[in-house]
Amino acid sequence: MKPLRIIDVVKAVGAIDYTSANRFAEITSVVFDSRKAMPDSLFVPLQGETDGHDYVQSAIKNGAAATLWSRAAGEAPEDIAVILVDDTLEALQKLAEAYLDMIQPKVVAITGSNGKTTTKDMTAAVLSARFRVHKTEGNYNNEIGMPMTILEMPEDTEVLVLEMGMSNFGEISLLSRLAKPDIAIITLIGDSHLEFLGSRRGIAKAKLEILEGLKPEGTFIYPGDEPLIAEELPQESNFRQLTFGTDETAAVNAYDIVPGKTRTTFHVNLDPNVDLEIPVLGVYNVRNALAALAAAQVLGMTIAEVKEALATFQLTANRTQWLDGVNGSQLLNDAYNASPTSMTAVLRSFANLPREGKKIAVLGDIRELGERSAEMHAALATEISPEDFDQVYLYGTEMGALYENLKTAFPEGTLYHYVGEKAPLIEKLKAELQKADQVLIKSSFGTDLLAVVAALRV
Repeated sequence: MKPLRIIDVVKAVGAIDYTSANRFAEITSVVFDSRKAMPDSLFVPLQGETDGHDYVQSAIKNGAAATLWSRAAGEAPEDIAVILVDDTLEALQKLAEAYLDMIQPKVVAITGSNGKTTTKDMTAAVLSARFRVHKTEGNYNNEIGMPMTILEMPEDTEVLVLEMGMSNFGEISLLSRLAKPDIAIITLIGDSHLEFLGSRRGIAKAKLEILEGLKPEGTFIYPGDEPLIAEELPQESNFRQLTFGTDETAAVNAYDIVPGKTRTTFHVNLDPNVDLEIPVLGVYNVRNALAALAAAQVLGMTIAEVKEALATFQLTANRTQWLDGVNGSQLLNDAYNASPTSMTAVLRSFANLPREGKKIAVLGDIRELGERSAEMHAALATEISPEDFDQVYLYGTEMGALYENLKTAFPEGTLYHYVGEKAPLIEKLKAELQKADQVLIKSSFGTDLLAVVAALRV
């Protein structure tokens, strides 16, 4: 980050008061984990399962030069600059907003029920062909992570690509108003977080909060085949709208799509003369690429200019990631997140791959579906047939509904259901997997099928 003077931090966060022997001392990093504090860092004690204020001495020991502080002033440490605020999280967000105003990059904000991380990675990659780009890393996409992403931005950043996550109403609104995007992207309206949002229309309304901070002259990029977005759009708006999809009615559309195991090729109407490629499987990932290409077009880039960057972009770990497995098997690790929409998409893509050894699906519970959970798990049966899958392993209580729906279709010894300990599932898979077997592993993060992935890797 660009160094900030303590006095500048004080002004940015609207401090109640502060104590400092040297108000012109510079802050060169911001941390909320005291173990990551270093010389000239600002420590932000946040309140969650634990209270960060309790760890200020650890931050001081590691070299922190200043700390935000929302406890009583009399409890503040004396051997560090103390910036008194009402709420340390709110102060962190105000500091990020001020730093963003200082650097003034173009901001691309991305949300969606599925595909936002992949779209973020693709967008950052294609824009890097011309611009200096900084992007969200890992899961830093919430009210804490996004401000930290902003504050970690180098001072020469020209484009900032931010992923915005949510589970309830109001969360995207806060992030969008902080980031003030020039370009806002919604990847998909799916089924995630039905437990909190009630319906797909509720999900659409929550995702559309991304427009609340969009600059008046900004651009909104969204799937052209999603009527809920069109229906819920604000009636009066002066921002530009750009649709994407695999239908020719979309402003940015793909055709001649040829899917493969580790890459997918296609053409896009923006420049039919350029052959495009992404290093991942699935038509659904082509749609993610179209959103990234639309953002590149808005920023004045050509399809030819971004071709190589798109073909070689690096996907965040645990998203449609091929790994070497035990006994010469191949694992398709997509176990970081799941919804009925994303599970359906990856099942279809996996089923359509050329058969090498056995095709095996290992599916875990999809979380946060609320009252319709059993129904939506059971409905996945339409995507899973004995003709496409040699074996199916289901894990978790919610997957019981799918197990009951598949029992009559699958021959004995090809369908399994596990609840509780993962050890029996892992042992069974290790005994069954053979050379060239292809194994799809997909679940919500909370199910922790990543532990199964780890156990099956070589």
